[in-house]
Amino acid sequence: MLDLTKLQQQSIRLDADIAAKQGLHRRPQTRLQNAMVALDVELAEMANTSEWFKVWKIHKGKADAGKTPHETLLNEYVDAMDFFFLVAAIQQWTHLMPMTAEDLAEVASKPKTDLDKQYLAIKHLLYNAYFDHRQESYKHAWHVFLKIGLVEFGFDQDEIQAAFVAKNQVNEARQENDY
Repeated sequence: MLDLTKLQQQSIRLDADIAAKQGLHRRPQTRLQNAMVALDVELAEMANTSEWFKVWKIHKGKADAGKTPHETLLNEYVDAMDFFFLVAAIQQWTHLMPMTAEDLAEVASKPKTDLDKQYLAIKHLLYNAYFDHRQESYKHAWHVFLKIGLVEFGFDQDEIQAAFVAKNQVNEARQENDY
């Protein structure tokens, strides 16, 4: 099962470790702007890896060396998830991120819908959250993001959990090697 609180804590801890190791002392607004840009880029990388919007392609989905398109997309998805957690932490909106098993089951039971529209909705909601300081917009963007993973991409909760933990370990190892 997806333990969003645990994943959020891992994300926050990694960010704190990176800041301490690299001696990063940035104003909260600068940190937030950087995290929002990183989230935006990770969402774009997720879309580009999936290639759902490339209507001209018959075979969609990019694959990293030694990985399937599904594994590659999952890796990009958890990268974006990590920055959702980071932005929430910077904004002190961490209370918006956890969901009960029932809430996650409800999200996973929703019907598939237009990915282009959902992607654009996430971007719109994130901009509202940033520019208008709207927690509710952030929460809604988070829920749409989770739906995309669970419904449109067909990831199950356990594989998201495992992929996030594995990616966190990779990121920790990178810091040990002066990434």
